[in-house]
Amino acid sequence: MRQWLLLVLIMIVFDKSFSQTATGSATTVYPKVVGYMSFVLPLVKINKDKTTNDFEDFKNNFAIGFPVGINILYSEKFGFSFEFTPTIKAGNGTTRTNNLTFSPGPMFRFKHGFTFIPRLAFETSGRYVFTPVLNKIIVRTKLLNCQLLIVNC
Repeated sequence: MRQWLLLVLIMIVFDKSFSQTATGSATTVYPKVVGYMSFVLPLVKINKDKTTNDFEDFKNNFAIGFPVGINILYSEKFGFSFEFTPTIKAGNGTTRTNNLTFSPGPMFRFKHGFTFIPRLAFETSGRYVFTPVLNKIIVRTKLLNCQLLIVNC
């Protein structure tokens, strides 16, 4: 928990150093549709019995996900996000598509590049879960936003 608090504190202190704001730019017309692609490495797995580091068993079991999503921005402060994440699992000398997750949710956009997205995640394996997401834009360019995912349970 202390690591998360320290990370948020560092981002707030250095916010002006990393974020770029446009001055004198044209106003954005809403609604606006934005697409994205990324990758996800599950570093820690937590269940009711134990907590494990996914890299401890790297040779025998490893997963990586590739989220692809569409954000519909209705205003500067609100939008809706649809995300699909196929997961590839490698282990015991083979790789395979392990799961596909669909995660829709409303977007609450705040100042300084912070966005909160309370998602509902539905997996093809039959599981479903509430997934709160908090992220921060670190660098913004005309074609690319570099973001830091702070919380994704």
